[in-house]
Amino acid sequence: MKKTNRFLILLLFCAITVQAGAANNDSTAVIKKGWTFGALPSIGYNTDLGFQYGALAEVYNYGDGSMFPQYKHLMYVEINYTTKRSGLFRFFYDSKYLIPGVRVTLDLSYVPEAMADFLGFNGYRSVYNPAWGKTGETGYLSRAFYKLKKDFFRATADFQGTIAGNLSWNAGLGVFNYRTDEVNIDFINRNKAEDKKLPTTDVQPTLYNYYNQWGLIKANELHGGTHPFLRAGLTFDSRNRPNNPSRGIWADAFLTYFGAFGEQKEYNHLTLNASFRHYVPVWGDRIIFAYRLGYQGSLWGNTPFYMKNYMATLFTKRANYEMLGGANSLRGIVRNRVTGDGYAYANVEFRVKLVSFKIARQAFYIGINPLFDIGYITDQVEWNRSEAELRALTAASSVEYDDFFSAKDGLHMSAGAGLKIAMNENFILSVDFAKAFNRQDGNTGLYIMLGYMF
Repeated sequence: MKKTNRFLILLLFCAITVQAGAANNDSTAVIKKGWTFGALPSIGYNTDLGFQYGALAEVYNYGDGSMFPQYKHLMYVEINYTTKRSGLFRFFYDSKYLIPGVRVTLDLSYVPEAMADFLGFNGYRSVYNPAWGKTGETGYLSRAFYKLKKDFFRATADFQGTIAGNLSWNAGLGVFNYRTDEVNIDFINRNKAEDKKLPTTDVQPTLYNYYNQWGLIKANELHGGTHPFLRAGLTFDSRNRPNNPSRGIWADAFLTYFGAFGEQKEYNHLTLNASFRHYVPVWGDRIIFAYRLGYQGSLWGNTPFYMKNYMATLFTKRANYEMLGGANSLRGIVRNRVTGDGYAYANVEFRVKLVSFKIARQAFYIGINPLFDIGYITDQVEWNRSEAELRALTAASSVEYDDFFSAKDGLHMSAGAGLKIAMNENFILSVDFAKAFNRQDGNTGLYIMLGYMF
């Protein structure tokens, strides 16, 4: 905990010293005007990805301050890497004023992962054996057992315009490119002590390779692909501010069509997304009841295995939207644990502001947020093999069928609490901790990042 405290103090000190902009002299509020620039070391921690190090910069334009904490323009750049060999190279832009009457959101991201999580399909129907991937445990096979190598490139442009009141139309386009393969053991073992290295064999004992051998991942999706897309939908937004609103509703529903080429033509597909977020003031701005309900499902076509975890969104605020499980969806549950062709989820929080204060003409508050997350697969992935065939294939691979497959799924739940330290409403340092209810979903998760999850 002492290390975490030093980390929080360092971030706050950096934020205060680099923040530039205008403020009024009101004794109870700080109103930002004009351009405000903030640069920080991109330091964080995520149970799934490890310790993060790098740099980020945010540039806000608040105009004459009359709309604060709303902004006219936001530009965001981040470059980081983690101790579990995951990287992020990202540029993001958001404005309602670049094109009069149209909100424009641009995102350009490259996310390489040397060891991305892959735990199979259909939640509990794919048995999770944590000991197989944990050094020192009885039955340990490899830290890479539930991993694969995945590089993800994303370029998106999204547009939003007002229909009437709080109702808006949305349209967007872009392209996703995935490159997937088995974990590069030589790369992971580079510069590591002998007792820290992964075991090396001709064929790595990983779930990804087993699924390939058993035909559960097809040859034409095994190594990724390129998928341009178009999307359109509707949004209702009555929130009083974009970050941690104290009242209002955000609801959206949209369709996304993903294309595919050549040998991957069967992966042209159409998805439906719908979400509902509600922010209810319990005691003014001091206690807020916030919850989010969401759904994603495939309406037509086949989704390649590497895209089943990606939750499409109209507003690409975070770098990664892989779900369900992990920092973006079900905290405390292993990332990508709940994978299907359709799934629903809910997140519930009480957001409590404990204290508000000012330092160097910057407005701060410290808060906590007890939380509860739940997810469920509504549309199972259809296995390419019958149970009899899978029993024969697992036996041929000298493994037990029951170590890999189970008869049914269920609800995936977790609970915990978070700590929030906010500056000028928009810069919010978040520390969330949660525990899974079922050991098949993992144990606990700790996430240090920027912003509320929703």
